[in-house]
Amino acid sequence: MSTSFTINVPATSANIGPGFDVMGLSLSLYLTVKARVDPQQPTTPTNISLVYEGENSSGLSLDPNTNLITRTSLYVLACSGHQGFPHPTTVAVNNRIPLGRGLGSSGAAVVAGVLLANAIASLNLSQQWMLDYCLMIEHHPDNVAAALVGGFVASYLIDVDRSGNIPESEADPAVVQQKQREQMAAAADDSVKLPPDNIGHFLRLECSPKIKAIAIIPQFELATSKARAALPGTYKTQDVAARRPIPG
Repeated sequence: MSTSFTINVPATSANIGPGFDVMGLSLSLYLTVKARVDPQQPTTPTNISLVYEGENSSGLSLDPNTNLITRTSLYVLACSGHQGFPHPTTVAVNNRIPLGRGLGSSGAAVVAGVLLANAIASLNLSQQWMLDYCLMIEHHPDNVAAALVGGFVASYLIDVDRSGNIPESEADPAVVQQKQREQMAAAADDSVKLPPDNIGHFLRLECSPKIKAIAIIPQFELATSKARAALPGTYKTQDVAARRPIPG
């Protein structure tokens, strides 16, 4: 007998005002993941059949070992001793969040992957533990925290060693595939690197319901790493001080 469930993860806007890598806000635009578990279907190494629906789906990998959502799930499961999903599962993704346009698409994918693993294997992870998993993969707590808990949040994370069998939210597909092979092999001998406890922390901030968000979406994609490379290495004290009173 098959069972199904749905996961919705919001888009986010981050680096709000003076809150660089700190303040994030969730938006009413969603990445939706529908999972249908059918133990009667033939098994595969990952037990994942991945499909995409709707806009923002062209060019995305349908290989569970390279797709950001499913490889995040596989990492979380490997950390819990599972090699692949417990039963054959169809994962249908409908993503309304534009990719690489500053609305937290990679953060939403990572959060969706962690939530999917937690649900599919009944891991019963706490919110803090799920946040820690997210931050091992997506290194920007402002997007991740807002996508995971919703609302307007301030967040930070400690510096941790992310070397080893950990997925990257931005990586070459060939590198991703090799790391996934290493990750799945390591699951058998319990050598997959677990997140340290309490990597990230967040604080909910008050936000008036009268405030509405307007997003200007560019007609091109730009990786976060490239966007950050355009920023200066340092800022003058007077420039930073001038931005402090501006919340958005």
